[in-house]
Amino acid sequence: MSFPLKNLPQRSAKPRSNGITLVLDKGYSVRQVEDFVEVCSNHVDIVKLGWGTSYVTQGLDEKIKTYQNAGIPVYFGGTLFEAYLMRNQLSDYRKLMEKYEITHVEVSNGTILLSDERKQAIIRELSKEYTVYSEVGSKNPNEIIPPYKWVKVIQEELNAGSEKVICEARESGTVGMFRPNGEIRSGLIEEITDQIPTENLLFEAPQKAQQVWFIRKYGSNVNLGNIPPEEVIPLETLRLGLRGDTLLDFYSPDEETELGQVMKNNGLNNQE
Repeated sequence: MSFPLKNLPQRSAKPRSNGITLVLDKGYSVRQVEDFVEVCSNHVDIVKLGWGTSYVTQGLDEKIKTYQNAGIPVYFGGTLFEAYLMRNQLSDYRKLMEKYEITHVEVSNGTILLSDERKQAIIRELSKEYTVYSEVGSKNPNEIIPPYKWVKVIQEELNAGSEKVICEARESGTVGMFRPNGEIRSGLIEEITDQIPTENLLFEAPQKAQQVWFIRKYGSNVNLGNIPPEEVIPLETLRLGLRGDTLLDFYSPDEETELGQVMKNNGLNNQE
């Protein structure tokens, strides 16, 4: 960090399995990626090239190499996986990943019809060679999946070989775990995390209010995804209690100090 500061929450260090920040790249240029990794590489664990953007992105090879040279794995969006799968081109998709030295893969069925059994078989096969992130939840805002179904499918996909299971929200944060207005389906998330350890889950949370909720609920090292590149630094400050939204959530001042007395008297010490 740029300078010392006492009593910050303990952040996991890269390479990490908890506290992951997964960034959604919707079409950055090589120059943008160069600038991005210069200031953010320490805070980014993986980058997803959103849906099918990699198909139409110029300079794709150089762009991917720029991320990889900065120590950031890259993978193609789940929609591209679905586009290949629905055309019966899974073998071609694997060749594509080999070409670009991709080590991670997202297995999803947010749009296409794909049985749980078939999806789990694909996870088992791909996990022999790749780090698999599978995704649960529909991109259709009108499709409501009951909590027991979320838990069942998540557990089955973990058993099949998924490193993390992504809980769907899309880039907008308005489906899956969230209502169309972005409101968090907190009951659903609590039912999931009552039965599935949070370290096995990655929550898509593109909106700041959603990020704040997860950090307050599950701590600084909760796994968060679909983070816009420009929000990586702001998110890291939320994780460290260096933004007003979480400033008081991760700091327990000594009661002998003036600030400690003020916070105690006003019931603001959130760590009590």
